[in-house]
Amino acid sequence: MPDKRKHRGAHPSDARLFGPETLTPLREALGDFSLLLSKGYPDKSALKLVGDHFSLTQRQRLAVMRSACSDEQRNGRLARCLEIADLGNQAVAIDGYNLLITLEAAMSGAFLFKGRDGCLRDLAGIHGTYRRVEETVPALELIGEFLGRHRVGQVRWLLDSPVSNSGRLKTLIRELASQHGWSWEVQLLTNPDAELKTTDLIVVSTDSVVLDHCVRWTNLGREIILTCVPEARVIRMTG
Repeated sequence: MPDKRKHRGAHPSDARLFGPETLTPLREALGDFSLLLSKGYPDKSALKLVGDHFSLTQRQRLAVMRSACSDEQRNGRLARCLEIADLGNQAVAIDGYNLLITLEAAMSGAFLFKGRDGCLRDLAGIHGTYRRVEETVPALELIGEFLGRHRVGQVRWLLDSPVSNSGRLKTLIRELASQHGWSWEVQLLTNPDAELKTTDLIVVSTDSVVLDHCVRWTNLGREIILTCVPEARVIRMTG
């Protein structure tokens, strides 16, 4: 069945799965899972152990997984994270789908989860196909305005070429950049993560694999959402 959604909003069950009464067990599960990761336990078996112990649903386990990290990972990520105020005249490389979908989710009422490393992550997935929603253009414009306000230099967008409709999104981003006079470059790559992990540019991503290997990064999505999307439904997973 084709995806006819016009928004990237909350799942119908999310209000129940992430209501106020669920926060204490979710935070405890996050703490236990992160502790096991810090001790070197495999992530899949550790998540199953913790998820079964707290009787978590699949979406709750996904929220815990995306919010957790080991102490070593957290310390390394925070040590290499640059503040937004430090981005003036510097070039950035954006993990395109990662940032855009998070902004779309925030603007359409989906739940976002603030994890141990301070990043905001959603539970959305594109499953090999990107579908434009009503928040797509507003989200891109919000990103452009925020980057301009902070005088960020050249912006390089990286999109996954295997994802369907990446070419259309590339065209849309370039058209918006041209209209607004933004210095944006858009590239389609088979594996953007490999580029993001090695580039000298400041990385914009919340992908754990990228954050654990990149030279420098900045928490752009969080700053845009907290500053410009006051209605965002943010759940603090660490209390």
